[in-house]
Amino acid sequence: MLGRNPLSRTGSFRPENLGQNALQMIGNLCFTIFVVGVLVFTVIAATYEPEDPLFHPSTKLTTFLTSTSNATFRSDTTIVKTGEDFMTANQTAFATFINITDVDNGETPVTSTECEGEVDKPIDCTDPEVFHLMMKAAIEQFKDIHFYRFGKPVRGSNESSCHMAWRFRPKEGKTAAFYKDYRSFVIKSENCTLNVVRIGEYHSGGNARKRKKNQKPGFEKKPEKQESQPVSLPEVGEAVNDSLPVVESEGSYSRGRYLIYVGGGDRCKSMNHYLWSFMCALGEAQYLNRTLVMDLSICLSSIYTTSQQDEEGKDFRFYFDFEHLKELASVLDQGQFWSDWNEWHQKDGLSLHLVEDFRITPMKLTGVKDALIMRKFGDVEPDNYWYRVCEGETESVVQRPWHLIWKSKRLMDIVSAIASKLNWDFDSVHIVRGEKARNKELWPNLDADTSPEALLSTLPDKIDDGRNLYIATDEPDTSFFDPLKDKYSTHFLDEYKDLWDENSEWYSETTKLNNGVSVEFDGYMRSSVDTEVFLRGKKQIETFNDLTKDCKDGVNTCSSAS
Repeated sequence: MLGRNPLSRTGSFRPENLGQNALQMIGNLCFTIFVVGVLVFTVIAATYEPEDPLFHPSTKLTTFLTSTSNATFRSDTTIVKTGEDFMTANQTAFATFINITDVDNGETPVTSTECEGEVDKPIDCTDPEVFHLMMKAAIEQFKDIHFYRFGKPVRGSNESSCHMAWRFRPKEGKTAAFYKDYRSFVIKSENCTLNVVRIGEYHSGGNARKRKKNQKPGFEKKPEKQESQPVSLPEVGEAVNDSLPVVESEGSYSRGRYLIYVGGGDRCKSMNHYLWSFMCALGEAQYLNRTLVMDLSICLSSIYTTSQQDEEGKDFRFYFDFEHLKELASVLDQGQFWSDWNEWHQKDGLSLHLVEDFRITPMKLTGVKDALIMRKFGDVEPDNYWYRVCEGETESVVQRPWHLIWKSKRLMDIVSAIASKLNWDFDSVHIVRGEKARNKELWPNLDADTSPEALLSTLPDKIDDGRNLYIATDEPDTSFFDPLKDKYSTHFLDEYKDLWDENSEWYSETTKLNNGVSVEFDGYMRSSVDTEVFLRGKKQIETFNDLTKDCKDGVNTCSSAS
């Protein structure tokens, strides 16, 4: 036992175990080195304070924050970007920010002297930054409207102005319509920054007005189910294209089917009576899936004329939106129709079906194959009124398509101009006194509700002092309302007569439409505009009903004209 090697007491250092032990020792050593390295790196990271790059004046960060690119208002103007630009910067820009080096980027800084030298440089209306500047200015100035779309700015009348159009709707009011305005923006450079210094009046930016192309010649029948078509909203301020539809060829004319109303006692009646009868004819044409042949020449009743006489030769398009009508319904002017009929009806064998009794209902005419159905009315009133066709059992079958009749865009443009001059921030009151209310000798008590004293006792509870108050009225003597001026800033239709005088766009367009003969802004136009401005007031007070309004011969929709 004394001669025995002590190393042999355990198996750890046996030759066959030496390799395993060596590997274990190397692993422990590597782990120790790794732990020490982590501790050293942590200490260095916690105690190292690098120089703040935000205080480095000549780094690439300065290049990022200060731009001289063409994306700014001017290529030589220094613009400091905001935090939003930081957030939307792309990955490359952010990587450049992380890897900051103190090197010269080779760019020459823009000095104030160089910027001042460019003050009179023409405004680039196509610059996106100018576009954004104009949009912001419009939104800030016109706080009482909702903007729906802005058009691209275009060059204005001089080098310091741009014109821009937009679609909008008033925030308050009861009307459903889209409006279009186009205005001039005067833009100046102040302290090397562009600013909008003035926005022009309503429709002052004519270069931004969209001009519609001429209507493509041709005539096409509409599908039978008109009610399936979506009803759009009127768009005020667009260029008007109310040219007459024409038949593109003999073949298309011969294949068509037509309905026409002739004669009757509806002529020279009130406009409400006219519409009630006309809409019956249009409803029957749609029911029979035929083209309505219509007379665009209207006789204006004496109740609307300054001569107090019935006046023939008034154009349908003076009062109603013919462009909208012809887009959604199949209609032809009777002058064009008869010209084609005389040329082709014998050659092509086109036949006529005559109906002289209004009691023959539209339902009895559905099987008629003739090219033309003519309803002829006699001289005995009221049996010769067109609307009699739609009475009785027909009333529940033939529907009057009121959605097809809009007021003239030219008249509605005047409405929009008046509301814009009042910044769409006004209240309105409707006072229709009528001839009886004005004639105190015959009707001494009928004007009590519309006297200034009565209005002053009523309006303060409904309209705040100092407000713009538009008064829609048939009272020609506006001094009647002078007592209201102490509490309100009163406005009347005639304050805006420049919108239809001989220098106006309305006057120019209607004269052209009337073959060069000037058109009077008649009583129906006045009433139509007055009522529509009233409807655009934020608060609308209806104070009195017209005592002289007469719904002739059972016409039960005296207010149906829209």
